[in-house]
Amino acid sequence: MANDIRVCDECNHIRLKTILPKLEKLAPDAEIKIGCKSYCGPCAKRAFVFINGRYVSAPTEDEVLEKVAKFVKKPSAQA
Repeated sequence: MANDIRVCDECNHIRLKTILPKLEKLAPDAEIKIGCKSYCGPCAKRAFVFINGRYVSAPTEDEVLEKVAKFVKKPSAQA
């Protein structure tokens, strides 16, 4: 199953130009959706990413990527 990653294009603490390549490298099979997530309060204070149904936040883009890595689903081995 592919990873489901969602990021807000209005977030003050991430830059799509820098975070998208990092997310694609972290989870190459991911379906990354970009758009408002209606979390304007937290979005104004911290970087955040939704991954596989989980809201992950941190003070900076790099810190949120470290946390996101823990929730990336690894592809299962094919028989």
